[in-house]
Amino acid sequence: MESKSYSYLSPKRGWSWETPPDPVPEEQIVETLTADVVIIGGGISGLAAGARCTQRGMSVIIVDRFREMLGRAAHVGVLDSKIMRKLGISIDKKKFARDWMKISGSRVNEELLWIYINRSGEAFDWLMDQGGEAVDATIYTGYYKGPVFNEYPGTHIVFQKEGHDKYRYKMGGMLVTEILQNTVLQGGNKIFRNVRAEQLEKDENGRVVSFIAKSEEDGKYRRYAGKKGVIIASGDIEGDREMLEAFCPIALAPTIQRYWPVGNNSGDGHKMAYWAGAAFDLPGWAASLHGRRDDEASYYSFYFLFVNSRGKRFMNEDTWTQAKSMRVLTQPGGDIAYTIMDAKWIEDFGERFEITGGQAVTPLNIANWGDKWSPDCGLKESVDTMIDKGKCAWKADTLEELAEKIGVPADNLIKTVKRYNELYEMGDDVDFGKRSELLTSIVKPPFYALKWGTALLDVYGGALTDGNMRVLDPFHQPILGLYAVGNAAGGICGVDYPLLLNGNSFGRALTTGLTVTEGIEEDNR
Repeated sequence: MESKSYSYLSPKRGWSWETPPDPVPEEQIVETLTADVVIIGGGISGLAAGARCTQRGMSVIIVDRFREMLGRAAHVGVLDSKIMRKLGISIDKKKFARDWMKISGSRVNEELLWIYINRSGEAFDWLMDQGGEAVDATIYTGYYKGPVFNEYPGTHIVFQKEGHDKYRYKMGGMLVTEILQNTVLQGGNKIFRNVRAEQLEKDENGRVVSFIAKSEEDGKYRRYAGKKGVIIASGDIEGDREMLEAFCPIALAPTIQRYWPVGNNSGDGHKMAYWAGAAFDLPGWAASLHGRRDDEASYYSFYFLFVNSRGKRFMNEDTWTQAKSMRVLTQPGGDIAYTIMDAKWIEDFGERFEITGGQAVTPLNIANWGDKWSPDCGLKESVDTMIDKGKCAWKADTLEELAEKIGVPADNLIKTVKRYNELYEMGDDVDFGKRSELLTSIVKPPFYALKWGTALLDVYGGALTDGNMRVLDPFHQPILGLYAVGNAAGGICGVDYPLLLNGNSFGRALTTGLTVTEGIEEDNR
């Protein structure tokens, strides 16, 4: 018999989620609802799959555990859309693939990666066609523009045009979700929310044919049967600490989980796939770690001098937000750090605006393609407002006073700033290798400190699939009738989250919605 490979099914490790629950007694199942395709999860990936199946003439039922529609974040990252071509934006796909593989430690299913690379633009154009004349999109201009850790300009922001009121939501992920949901519902198909799937069911031939789910409203169990397929689109595992310990321990390090509702994605689909015999990505899944956004942390970190809780510099500040977040986790004092600036920071920033970028750097009001730097963009006012609140930003007339306000040793901070100024005068960061053009002096009072830190967003890893999104067993054979999309599917990331293209998670969710539909059609011919 062919040996197992690339699987986390064996040996057993004793995790509680490895043991499947007892089957729900038949007498507790009050009814069976049947469609061609039944989908666990009503986020971007589940709705994309449902919308595409609807358009292809299939009946669809989607269940989601949350009480209302969710569409987190605002960015959709793709490589080759009509909008990009119109603006003359082109991404070197082969270079993009090499960068993705390098960041992922080569732990990537290249077939899946290239499906995303080659078809994500098509998937976005498909989304926009569903939105119709009421919607448009722009390209996010705030991508990181460093020499090594470069991001790519393919991040789309979808918005409803001025004067239109077809949709409840005006922009971002919620608008994307609403567009897809409308396609499903207007096509005569059904979405049930506040319903939590618990178990998959197989027939006598081993084919997955249905799942059992419990309504949180009436407390009753129902069977959802898929004549052509069952799709898992339940998101990631960030809400299950034991699964994080098993697959992504670094995700336990941040004290903040940024996405709301916290804990909603508890790996339900992963567990059901596992109990059905699915193989998973090997442990060491990629965590998406971005800047905290709460009252205790500044939205901005910028690229000025960073110091840890002991007042010491610890990294090259010229990098993207994922790297900043990872570096902070290695420092004493937990998952926070401080940006140190002086009175001329806004002028220093403006002079370097065109060569920087990235999340937690680019001003929120300079986000759309073609926007230019202006000192009146509201950035200074935003920082001043944070200073007034006094929880994540401070200013002081001396470094000693600043050190006291942020709680770091004054001697260390003074020494660190002195050394940083020496590097600025030299024009060469021999300590950490920052680009010389991003070095700035810290000499003019008042001096500023911005507190920032790390928050967990998502964890990327899951059931192995083939190019048609069919879930695979440890022998890499399809589990008949079972498919996985979005963050429930594995194979696309490894070691670290490739923030090469902001919003690539949404872009991949749309793309898998296209490909899984084709897989279901192929399997049912």
